[in-house]
Formats: sequence, C-alpha cells, structure tokens
Amino acid sequence: MTARIGHLVTSGTFSLDGGTWDVDNNVYLVGDGAEAIVIDAAHDADAILAALDGRTLRAIVCTHAHNDHIDAAPALAAATGARILLHPDDLPLWQRTHPDHHPDGELTDGQVLTIAGVDLTVLHTPGHAPGAVCLHAPDLGTVFTGDTLFAGGPGATGRSFSHFPTIIDSIRDRLLTLPPDTVVRTGHGDTTTIGAEAPHLEDWIKRGH
Repeated sequence: MTARIGHLVTSGTFSLDGGTWDVDNNVYLVGDGAEAIVIDAAHDADAILAALDGRTLRAIVCTHAHNDHIDAAPALAAATGARILLHPDDLPLWQRTHPDHHPDGELTDGQVLTIAGVDLTVLHTPGHAPGAVCLHAPDLGTVFTGDTLFAGGPGATGRSFSHFPTIIDSIRDRLLTLPPDTVVRTGHGDTTTIGAEAPHLEDWIKRGH
C-alpha cells in the first residue's frame, strides 16, 4: 500500500514562563492502511486514535517538548503500545509536563525512521527548543517542521529554552537547503514550501535584531 499523510487539528493550551495561551495544533499521521506514526500527539488522544482507524501505531514522534505538542503522548502510548521518541536535549521541557513518564527512545540527528516503506530523516534544528527536530520525507516531497519554520517565518524564540540566532542557523543550514518544492508541514497553521520561505531569510534576520 502507498504511504500517505493524514492531518488533523486539535485544540488546547500552551503554557510556559507563567503564561497560558489557547492554541490549535497540527497533528500528522504518516503511513498506509496498516500502520502509521504520529508526529506530535497534541491535546486529544481520542481524536488521534479515531484518525488512526485501527492501524498499528509504530511510534509517537515529538518535534519538541512544549506541552502543547506532547500533552496527549502518554495517553496515546498507553492506548496503542507505541513508543514515544524525543530528542534528549528537550528532556527538561518534557519533564515540566510529564515528570513521571519518560520518553521511550531518543531521536538523533541523521536517524532514519521508516514507516510503510517511506523514510523520514531526523534533522536536529534547535532554536525554538534545544531538542527541536524536523522530519524530512523526500519520497513524500515534504518536511515536518514542528515549530521551527512556519508560513511566514521562524518559530518564536522569546521564551525560556529558545534562542533566535540558533533557529536562524537551523533554518538556513538544515531546511533552506532542501529542494524548493518541498512542502513544509508546520506545527500550527498553514503549509508552505521551502521555495516560498527561502527568499525571506535576510528579512527575518533583520526583524529579529
């Protein structure tokens, strides 16, 4: 069966540094009719289970450990037996949300996750969070960027654990080098492409200073 990308939007809150905001999160399911992985188990384990529609969940992949991207991960793991994968640099953030539940495995730069015959390469892209990663699936013509790159610019870097020069380096060196027609599937909001975002790098840098 051919691999495909499923998408749903879940709603909840994001909390950090004493503030809480309402957010809508993109949740992606990559797989075929038999198996899938979930990228960012946000807010609503039941909705994600419904979207799986009986398929075997092979892994729950966290692009980073802000609470709005991981709050449903333990419940989804308990319901499916899937392993939760996170870059170790984001463990301090993870532990703020789930102090009693440790991820099951680590994501590392260059690691390849294979699902339904499709390879997703882990790109460590710190800046929005220390352990932020993107997942590049060239056979699907897409990259899942979490909160590292959005339609219109970089993810936020004004809160704890974030750093603007680092996210710019990550975007320039790890993402804008991908083919221009690569579809960027973001953690919030609309998709874009590498080609649409690349010309604006210098504008983002000026805006960030």
